Amino acid sequence: MALDEQASRLLPRRAGRRSNLALLALLLVAGGTGVLGFAVGTPVAGRVIAVAHGAAGLGLLLLVPWKTVVVRRARRRPAARRAPSAAYWLTGLTAVVLVSGVLHAAGAAGIWATSGTPIAALQVHVGATIGLVVVLVAHVWGRRQRPRAVDVNRRTVLATGALAGGSLALWGLTEGIWRATGTPGADRRGTGSLERGTDDPTAMPVTQWASDTVPETTATTVEVVAAAGRARVAVTDLDRGDELRALLDCTGGWYAEQDWRGVRLDRLLTEQFGPTALTDRAQSIELVSVTGYRRRLPIADASRVLLATHAGGEPLSAGHGAPVRLVAPDRRGVWWVKWVARVEVLDSPAWLQPPFPLQ
Repeated sequence: MALDEQASRLLPRRAGRRSNLALLALLLVAGGTGVLGFAVGTPVAGRVIAVAHGAAGLGLLLLVPWKTVVVRRARRRPAARRAPSAAYWLTGLTAVVLVSGVLHAAGAAGIWATSGTPIAALQVHVGATIGLVVVLVAHVWGRRQRPRAVDVNRRTVLATGALAGGSLALWGLTEGIWRATGTPGADRRGTGSLERGTDDPTAMPVTQWASDTVPETTATTVEVVAAAGRARVAVTDLDRGDELRALLDCTGGWYAEQDWRGVRLDRLLTEQFGPTALTDRAQSIELVSVTGYRRRLPIADASRVLLATHAGGEPLSAGHGAPVRLVAPDRRGVWWVKWVARVEVLDSPAWLQPPFPLQ
């Protein structure tokens, strides 16, 4: 009892609704930047998003003393003593999310991959986050707390600034630890990904999105469709010698830069249907895999992307998209459609699709 009272004196006294709102705000920032990070492939924008994501996540630790007070008060209520399971799930899942995120940032994903472990830290991080969102929505819905006009005052602004500054400082401290100790995480790309297999395609991990699997395809042609008609192009005719050095940044937490070879998409379309294929009401190009996986690109990207048949001078392997895959510079790996079966020019905009693949 004496120890409990002594611990209580060390905890902050001003804790309640605003503490909960601050926690919710950090969770929303962390979750939003996490989703956004899957979509952004450029290093500068990716770095800003990764910093915000890491700082918001670590900032949760700064609010632990305040949340402890809130929980202690809630535990005095009879209803809370009868049904504490939601709080336990939230605490446990949040801990898993934070630990797995720190492990990935430290480079544990690369260590696990080399040891052959099928589940990496980032996968645990994402899976636990999905579970956390489900429990959090139910928890918040049952205990709705809305911001009030009285919350906008000098003290709140200062507290918000202190929380943001402390979160960034904590993130900077962890980055300093990675560099001082020489962990693999010190060499992460701006997006947070770790290098795996640059200039050695055989060393790149074989990964798929969600429920997608490596198909047993024997396709020898790719269907190409535009307003002017449709054609079937032999896979062997796609090796036109167009070369592009591009960096594949996978949402699985790794990246690799390779020399890719094949045919530029604009070249393929204009050779099949003439120059009007890219100008006649065309707004986007959809690439569809043999698995049904699909992504849509703006028509302006046709001159920047490649339908690749080779990487590092060698034919693509099945796991890396053989016989033909899309190479889309400055886009995350979810856009690099593998096992391409159809290319179709559409008169609808590229944004008219789910933000992420649904399979």
